[in-house]
Amino acid sequence: MTASVRTRLVEIVVPVYNEQRVLAESVRRLHAYLSGTFPYGFRITVADNASTDDTWRIATDLSRELSHVHAVHLDAKGRGRALRRVWSASDADVVAYMDVDLSTDLDAFLPLVAPLLSGHSDLAIGSRLSRGANVVRGPKREIISRTYNLLLRSAMGARFSDAQCGFKAARTEIVQALLPAVEDEEWFFDTELLLLAERHGLRIHEVPVDWVDDPDSRVDILRTVLDDLRGMARVTRKTLSGAARIPVPPRVQRAQLPTGMARQLPSFAVIGAVSTLAHLGLFVLLRLVMPAVAANAVALFVTAVANTAANRRFTFGVTGRTGALRHQVQGGVAFLIGLLLSTGGLALLHRLAPGAPAVAEVTAVVVANALATLVRFLLLRTWVFGPRRTKGAGR
Repeated sequence: MTASVRTRLVEIVVPVYNEQRVLAESVRRLHAYLSGTFPYGFRITVADNASTDDTWRIATDLSRELSHVHAVHLDAKGRGRALRRVWSASDADVVAYMDVDLSTDLDAFLPLVAPLLSGHSDLAIGSRLSRGANVVRGPKREIISRTYNLLLRSAMGARFSDAQCGFKAARTEIVQALLPAVEDEEWFFDTELLLLAERHGLRIHEVPVDWVDDPDSRVDILRTVLDDLRGMARVTRKTLSGAARIPVPPRVQRAQLPTGMARQLPSFAVIGAVSTLAHLGLFVLLRLVMPAVAANAVALFVTAVANTAANRRFTFGVTGRTGALRHQVQGGVAFLIGLLLSTGGLALLHRLAPGAPAVAEVTAVVVANALATLVRFLLLRTWVFGPRRTKGAGR
């Protein structure tokens, strides 16, 4: 039984208001995508903004049907209000949100959150206006969006390119520090949060996205524009008044090993050291009765079989006979790579220095085996004993 390893957790909020038509299909699609491709833990939270149709019932049904799906109900409307409610109480490492219509291609989600999980950036936004984005939408929305973002850059000094794309994420500790200073509860919430983050010197990562406009969008464009203009005026007055700075947590660069590797590396290193000593001992003994190349091949074969069996049991926690022969055959690929490297090293040594002493031969074998060891670990971890291949085997 392998020890459990805590993975990083990302919480994705889907704010909804009267979305009974698309909610179930979108959440199932998002859940399937994350379950199949996302390498971190996730939680999907449907935040119902006082819907008057069947949205809340559908949200609660989804929370019972799908693992890692939760539902939260608010008594008042407002996308910003919904995000504030969920984000302020989240225990995830990173919080995010996306529009229920999933207009943004989900392949952009991992590039969105990865810089936040690593500690490289503090907030991340999908951008429909940066180079590399692929956007399909009508001319009216295109003009309004570009005009609004141009106004933000010229009047507010904003350096981000797209404030309104419904595809954003942030380090939880950062966003929880900023939220008390964000006043808007509706559509200007995103812009105010980003402007506040920039004023505090936080790093905002942008991801070009593929985005297709939803023709059934419920957004009141005129009202949203007026609210945004009022919000910009309010933020400008607040900035000029010299509002107190917020004590935001510092950015921490996290260099983290992939899941499970912190436990696997020490075990692999110990087994590798024992295998190397055994290989060298056999090589020296066999060298007394056969040529160097043959002695190396026999010694490498014997220790490779033992090495694969030991790593199967102790490094990757696979027990039982199921798949044992297949694992040895696949481990043989790593044996062949090691054989090629060490044989090539010996051949090169004998070509450059004919009649080289035994010490030189042993040195060449050690250097070649060091390279072969790295290849062996990568093959064992990702191919021979990868999660998909060991699923169902005794553990």
